[in-house]
Amino acid sequence: MPNTPPVTDLLDAAVTALGGRRRDGQVAMASAVAHAIDTGEHLAVQAGTGTGKSLAYLVPAIRHAVESGRTVVVSTATIALQRQLIERDLPRLAKALKKPIGREPTFAILKGRGNYLCLNKIHSGTAEEPDTELFDPFELSRTGREVTRLREWSSDTETGDRDDLVPGVSDRSWRQVSVTARECLGAANCSYGEDCFAEQSRRRSGKVDVVVTNHALLAINATSPANVLPEHDVVIIDEAHELVDRMTSVATDELSAATVALVARRCGKLVDEETADALLGAGEQLGELLDSAPMRQWTGLPSDATAVLVMLRDRLWQARTAIGPVRMAGADDGAAAARSAALTSLEDMHDTVVRVLGAFDEPDEAKRRDVVWASLDASRRGAEPRPILHIAPLSVGGLLRASLFADATVILTSATLTIGGSFDALAATWGLPASGRGTDRPVTDEANVSDVTASGKAVPSDSGSARWTGLDAGSPFDYPRSAILYVARHLPRPDRSGISSRTMDEIAELVNSAGGRTLGLFSSMRAAREAADAIRDRTDHPVLCQGDDTTSTLVRRFADDPATCLFGTLSLWQGVDVPGPSLSLVLIDRIPFPRPDDPLLTARQRAVDARGGNGFLSVAANHAALLLAQGAGRLLRSVDDRGVVAVLDSRLATAGYGGYLLASLPPMWRTTDPAVVRSALARLTDPARSVG
Repeated sequence: MPNTPPVTDLLDAAVTALGGRRRDGQVAMASAVAHAIDTGEHLAVQAGTGTGKSLAYLVPAIRHAVESGRTVVVSTATIALQRQLIERDLPRLAKALKKPIGREPTFAILKGRGNYLCLNKIHSGTAEEPDTELFDPFELSRTGREVTRLREWSSDTETGDRDDLVPGVSDRSWRQVSVTARECLGAANCSYGEDCFAEQSRRRSGKVDVVVTNHALLAINATSPANVLPEHDVVIIDEAHELVDRMTSVATDELSAATVALVARRCGKLVDEETADALLGAGEQLGELLDSAPMRQWTGLPSDATAVLVMLRDRLWQARTAIGPVRMAGADDGAAAARSAALTSLEDMHDTVVRVLGAFDEPDEAKRRDVVWASLDASRRGAEPRPILHIAPLSVGGLLRASLFADATVILTSATLTIGGSFDALAATWGLPASGRGTDRPVTDEANVSDVTASGKAVPSDSGSARWTGLDAGSPFDYPRSAILYVARHLPRPDRSGISSRTMDEIAELVNSAGGRTLGLFSSMRAAREAADAIRDRTDHPVLCQGDDTTSTLVRRFADDPATCLFGTLSLWQGVDVPGPSLSLVLIDRIPFPRPDDPLLTARQRAVDARGGNGFLSVAANHAALLLAQGAGRLLRSVDDRGVVAVLDSRLATAGYGGYLLASLPPMWRTTDPAVVRSALARLTDPARSVG
């Protein structure tokens, strides 16, 4: 569209219409995003809380979509941000930009096929077999009632979207009326293709300016030969610090005796009894193998594993061959759907077995593509833990480089992207080269787009080169005057025996000085519960602990009562947004290094060491630095907030890597004096006074 206003003018129009104010970091980020889109150079932007990063990337994205006629894909890690974009940010922004652009921009949300009702499955009456040996009569009755409600809802809903169903249903019930992308017959082969909810959603997504999706679907699009996303040339990844974990999760496969039994049941009516029994027998042998195998990383195949896995591979292919094509002559859609589900299960499991068998072909462990380990699955309530074999990629950098960065201009943003003061650590996990230039500094009032030109080296890939740059858009918060970083240097180093008595005393003193108002972030649920139980006896302030209720309910109760404390683990490190007087103290019990028995991160660390790098810094310390920054970021959520981040792990002040971790945190005023911190917290109970 000719004569579209510059991105800065559009941003000003949007901010004015939405009742906001000009923010230098937001302007710099929007200009950098527009520049990246224009030049095709990838961009990583760290934008602290309060920067207004959603508008900063949505405005240039919409401008590009309107001018080029191409859809822009925006990917998020959490449902909360998806909903914020679709239900609040984009509707308001579309109205604000209608006049300067000349038309109202359009947008849609796109989810995986399994999030939608499958009309063929509903009308054909096909259903999944239960995936557990525990046939609880109450659960089965509940499932029956829910499936009946889902069938009735299918006649009323316009979207078929699971998130639109209130109240919701269990995963087991939903599986009765949905299919995965690979199980789907395809619109051309299905009698309900024209009315299919998933197809309707995909068609809508191809006609809008902005499509909002999630990292999991982005990963599926990267690993699937089919195009799941609409045609696009720009991808914006919000919450980009989560990208590698989500990509790894999608590329991870599992094997167990129970999953083989489920596959055998799926194809039981489609093959002869002898073939089904042979597959079940191979699954039982896998179970016996895993029962005797070490529950840790496999550096090679156990002596008897090859024969068992080869047998399972052959039995799976034998069953797949026996079923034949998806649609047989004269078969209806219901029969075709059942065959499709069975074939998909057989093929996926066959490929997983082949992947495990080939995982150790490379003798150099550092050069292997996959990591294999066995663990006990204790997720089934009331059941004995059962062993599961896992296989995950050692790195997803190559996959991202080949499938994401090679095909589109990519903008990656989050409140925390720099580790040790640089973007390079995360860039390496994304498959991008070191930036090679000091573009990681925060923007100032004088910053302009010329400060963020690309400077990346050629990517070490046959697919060509990728150029990228990093920009720290800064934060509207005055960290040195608004926040204190307290490191309890005098406390003993944490160990595996639990929270020391001196550390527990410190927690109690800090909580009482703060008048409650405390978010306690712990490295494990055991530590969180131990601290919650102890502090309840030492304070008059209510202490909530993750697991006492749903996390959303606990966070709401914490926000509503300034005297309340909330203790918990990982999801609270990243998922709490409580501005105002209810949160004045963030407690972190220890540096959040990964567990030493985490097989995937341990393998990645050893691979870096084998290549001559520092595996501890590249993997363990980077993991900890990112989480520390996320945890510390819970404190200041508005420009009026004040408070303390207290790290009760003396290693942050005494260990050689402490400076590297500290460089990843916001520039808060720092102290190791507990008396200073207790006094500052006590003053915070008087809203007329500040920390500084």
